[in-house]
Amino acid sequence: MKAIALLLLIVSQLSFAQEEKGTSVADIQKMIDQTLASRWYERIQIRGYSHFRYNRLGETNNKLTCNLCDNSVGDKQGFFMRRARLTFFGDVNDKVFIYIQPDYSASASASNGTQQGYFQIRDAYFDYHLTEDKEWRIRTGISKVIFGYENMQSSSNRTALDRSDAMNSSAPNERDTGLTLMYAPTEVRKRFKDLANATLKGTGDYGMVSVAAYNGQSLNRTEKNNDLHRAVRVTYPFKLSNGQVIETSLQAYEGKYNTSDQGLNKNFYDARQAATFIYYPMPFGFQTEYTIGMGPEYDPSQNKVRVKNLKGGYAQINYAYLDKNTRYMPFLRYQEYKGGYKLQTNSQLGRVREWEVGTEWQPHAAFEFTAAYAIQDRLNQSSLTNRSHQKGNLIRLQAQFNY
Repeated sequence: MKAIALLLLIVSQLSFAQEEKGTSVADIQKMIDQTLASRWYERIQIRGYSHFRYNRLGETNNKLTCNLCDNSVGDKQGFFMRRARLTFFGDVNDKVFIYIQPDYSASASASNGTQQGYFQIRDAYFDYHLTEDKEWRIRTGISKVIFGYENMQSSSNRTALDRSDAMNSSAPNERDTGLTLMYAPTEVRKRFKDLANATLKGTGDYGMVSVAAYNGQSLNRTEKNNDLHRAVRVTYPFKLSNGQVIETSLQAYEGKYNTSDQGLNKNFYDARQAATFIYYPMPFGFQTEYTIGMGPEYDPSQNKVRVKNLKGGYAQINYAYLDKNTRYMPFLRYQEYKGGYKLQTNSQLGRVREWEVGTEWQPHAAFEFTAAYAIQDRLNQSSLTNRSHQKGNLIRLQAQFNY
């Protein structure tokens, strides 16, 4: 009905214009543009997804926890509503694109040890197209940091239940407040769009070449020093003659991160480089990322936080199998990490080795179910008395609802 009303309004504008002497085609086009622009809200789309989890089946060690990836792993946990999101996005006009994503999520920490839900703005960014072909654009606001394929990949698309420690510790919560300049040819932008679906698991369009400046303190945290983080990323999705797509990426960032060293605020050098290789599941898929760098990490030998070297990554194989309208995606992933967690108390020391094998089942577009078996070895330490080294296995279940 709205579309019909809009069409009638345009026709009436044209009829009036034709009655006016000296009205040019350009004038008529301008009237149409103004009419469409005045109804920009009809261009805004809404979508979202929710995650519901249970992690206690087959649990061999209830002392094993994972603060970075999933708070519902471990003792005294039960059913877990991990998140519920709504996204509002669209072109306001030919120059401006908006993307706003509120989020109901589980609290990252709670003083009484229980999970507490809270509401936050997860994304709020605004793209301004610098050229008519939209190949150059500048993004301002709260958006994902341009570092790592897995970090920029939506949780609704990711096969494994959580991002790897090595990549996600670079930008906890994946987002920050800043400014990003992006460039990608029209053909490449279309390829990024085509890859961002439930089967191919793409990231979407963050540019073929991107340069960013951002606060560096993580999502919804104020800047605490006078040093912005700087990042650069170059990626390209090659399309082979048989239709197979392979994407390779190089990315790096640096800056100073403000953390707490025995209660005293200090700035620590924080820098990483990473390489990415993605062989999109058509139907066999493989992806791997590896990062090296340096950043704040608790050092038990000196009982303080120091800048130390870090390294880690993951490798994953998967297979997209379609049976009529039902999709299955079995996967196997291995990850390891040796470094600090800058967002945790005293930039907690971390040592991780993990295997995860499972499958994603999607009987229709609105529902996905993932079951995975994880074998974990995690060592964490943030003080001389707060040290935990736990090993354990568990079955993890997740229901995802798309809307």
